[in-house]
Amino acid sequence: MSQGVQVVGLYVRDQDEALAFYVDKLGFRVHTDVRNGTYRWLTVQHPEQPSFQLGLFTPGPPVLDAATAQTLSAIVAKGAMPPLVLSVADCHAAHAQMSARGVEFTQEPVARFGTVDAGFRDPSGNGWKMIEARG
Repeated sequence: MSQGVQVVGLYVRDQDEALAFYVDKLGFRVHTDVRNGTYRWLTVQHPEQPSFQLGLFTPGPPVLDAATAQTLSAIVAKGAMPPLVLSVADCHAAHAQMSARGVEFTQEPVARFGTVDAGFRDPSGNGWKMIEARG
């Protein structure tokens, strides 16, 4: 039995909007989408990394009160959360493909630190760095 990190969660303002972004624009696939009353457990995974799930969660009850949820949503929208990192084989090619799908980049591909990286944000404001894997 393997062990390790299985799910990392992101706060998103709207789970359906986030789901469309991660599946249609980034190429992730749905792993789990279940509801318990008003609570929705929604995770996606990268097709080449099936043992890891990215949770797309809305801040609010039953986990957080309304005031805390509103504060968290505002912080995420400002892009203040730490960035996530997406590893790609070719940053320029991935940038072109993702741009064609409607991903809006905050940073075009730049060669530095011995690799190439670019930046984008999801519709909720979560920041991503896309970094070309070193050969």
